[in-house]
Amino acid sequence: MAPGLYVVATPVGNLGDMSSRAVEILRDVDIIAAEDTRHSQRLLQHYAIATPVMAYHDHSDERAAKKILACIKGGGRVALVSDAGTPLISDPGYRLVRAVQDAGFGVYPIPGACAAVAALSASGLATDRFLFEGFLPARSGARDKRLASLARETSTLVFYEAPHRVLECLQAMVVAFGLRREAVLARELTKTFETIRRSSLAELADFVAGDGNQQKGEIVLLVAGAGPAPEDISPEVAALLQRLALELPAKTAAAVVADHTGLRKKRLYDYLLAAKEK
Repeated sequence: MAPGLYVVATPVGNLGDMSSRAVEILRDVDIIAAEDTRHSQRLLQHYAIATPVMAYHDHSDERAAKKILACIKGGGRVALVSDAGTPLISDPGYRLVRAVQDAGFGVYPIPGACAAVAALSASGLATDRFLFEGFLPARSGARDKRLASLARETSTLVFYEAPHRVLECLQAMVVAFGLRREAVLARELTKTFETIRRSSLAELADFVAGDGNQQKGEIVLLVAGAGPAPEDISPEVAALLQRLALELPAKTAAAVVADHTGLRKKRLYDYLLAAKEK
């Protein structure tokens, strides 16, 4: 093994999804940099991996990165792991990757599980083009604004969400994307209580509201892309219209956009009504 950083994917739940190559790498490196050392110990103990472990996560200061770089500069090998799945997917590891590359050393991917890709593969939604959004903003105003900006995106949308916010998030998606937009709840993937449910956003919101168990565990939400906007309404105008409709009555939103674009108010209003029913 050459000196450098080894980005190692670990299981998202089922420990049997660990690759033999990943086990070999974790045994042979000099240090394992883990997002949560206590969480990673279960995996390491399961595979009898005795490599020293250090913390490297969102709140790590420069000393952690300097320690890793010093090891590599001395001819060492460091493995980077997250709590679950592929590192750098919705975590800050890219800073370390850049630092190692900028120091002139190699960064080596060790592929494996990724919750977003696993959910997408079993979703039943279009997979030819997708947009990974990760976690939405925690505050409702910023979240609603972000969702409104995505209302006319035609690619399948992939989100991570915290269990205590999943119901509120689905309800916000109903407002931003419409009652009938198809979506998927993928929860606790590869684990005992795995849930993969495809339905309309309205039905999914009702399902989660009626079953407290669906508000627990690791969650991926996927939303089907929007259909094309009418020819006389550009995607930019459609996005603006959707955003204004979150704050204003539909007729008022349509009137404001009509004043600024010259489009007919009734056409814009009808578009808003149709979008809400989808």
